[in-house]
Amino acid sequence: MTPLELVRQTNLPTQAIGAAHYFAPETLANGKELGLDGFRYYFLGRGGVLGDVEAPVVTSAFAYFHPNVVGHMWDSAKERMAPREAAAAYSKCCANIGRAKFADLDGLEAYNEAAEAVIGATHPGGLSLFAGWAAEPRVDDQAGKAMQLAYVLRELRGSAHIVAILASGLTPAEAHAVQRPDEVATFGWDPAPEVGEEHRTRHEAAEKLTEQLLVGPYAALSDEQSVALAAGAEAMEAALK
Repeated sequence: MTPLELVRQTNLPTQAIGAAHYFAPETLANGKELGLDGFRYYFLGRGGVLGDVEAPVVTSAFAYFHPNVVGHMWDSAKERMAPREAAAAYSKCCANIGRAKFADLDGLEAYNEAAEAVIGATHPGGLSLFAGWAAEPRVDDQAGKAMQLAYVLRELRGSAHIVAILASGLTPAEAHAVQRPDEVATFGWDPAPEVGEEHRTRHEAAEKLTEQLLVGPYAALSDEQSVALAAGAEAMEAALK
């Protein structure tokens, strides 16, 4: 399979796996213990790898959320907990989901080796949230590590997609209105921006550019590693269902 085919084949499974811990009951319970509701834990835990920064820095990394939403959630959350500590706790939640769901899966060691190879081959320029999570330590067990690495790969595509959206002449709000029209208000864009055929055309171009931005890192894999990455992603997605 070509690197582009691998990017496309693993996209949806990786998106599902990488987001599985965000609002899982176990994560919400951990956030409650830390004094954070689910949404604040999401912002502080996910963005905490950026450090104790101002809200606009987090907005630059999250992009899809309205700056006012980011500012309110980030500032109120970090009054209760240090961002780096929240990120470390969030990473443990991610690993624990993997341990609970993937312990009986075969091929995780090969998947992890391939995922680390993609991450290691990626230049972090312009990919701040990916860079932050790529630098975080991983757990030692294969199941927990696989979940963490899938999460890092999800942040890789997400960070690349933000770059591609802007390069394609869209604002994050417009891209959101094209891609998730029913969720625009949830992300703070109310009223939603009006979008038409030109915006949809630009969004298609952004999707293709996103894929091209990922081809280089995925091309670092051997044929055997490509198969392992695809098979691992498929197996983990099935296990989560």
